[in-house]
Formats: sequence, C-alpha cells, structure tokens
Amino acid sequence: MKMSKIAYKPVGLALGAGTGLLAGAAFKQAWKLIGHQDDAPNATDEDRTWKEILIAAALQGAIFAVVKASVDRAGAVTTRKVTGSWPG
Repeated sequence: MKMSKIAYKPVGLALGAGTGLLAGAAFKQAWKLIGHQDDAPNATDEDRTWKEILIAAALQGAIFAVVKASVDRAGAVTTRKVTGSWPG
C-alpha cells in the first residue's frame, strides 16, 4: 500500500465526521432561504406535501454531495502536499 494512502486514512476519517456536520449546517441555512421555514420537512411529516418533502430531500442530497466532494478533494490535495503523492 502506498504511503500516501496510509497517511490519508486518518485524515479521511476525520474529514468524514466533519463533512456531515458541515453539510447539515449548510442545508439548514439553504432551507431557511428556500423554504422560508426554520425546519426542513421529514418524509413522515403529515402536514407537508410530497413536493415540499422531495424538494427538501433533493436539496439535502445535493448539498451533502458537494460538501463531501469538496472536503475529500481538499484532503487529497493536502495529503499530496505533505507526502508528495496523491492518495488515490
């Protein structure tokens, strides 16, 4: 196994934990702007429409994917700077 992959494992785990928190906070702020409400709907919210629930789910998924890709990429770039090789 390459040294850069070994070095990236703990970095990737730490970044993964922070990614969920960051994505959750970003989604909460985005929903306040788009939905004009503090709380996003859950799939089981009886008082919410299908449209509202599916838009919230799509937005949450998109935000999580963008945040995860950004954090993973930044971690890989940092690992290359530290070790001299790409972790992939």
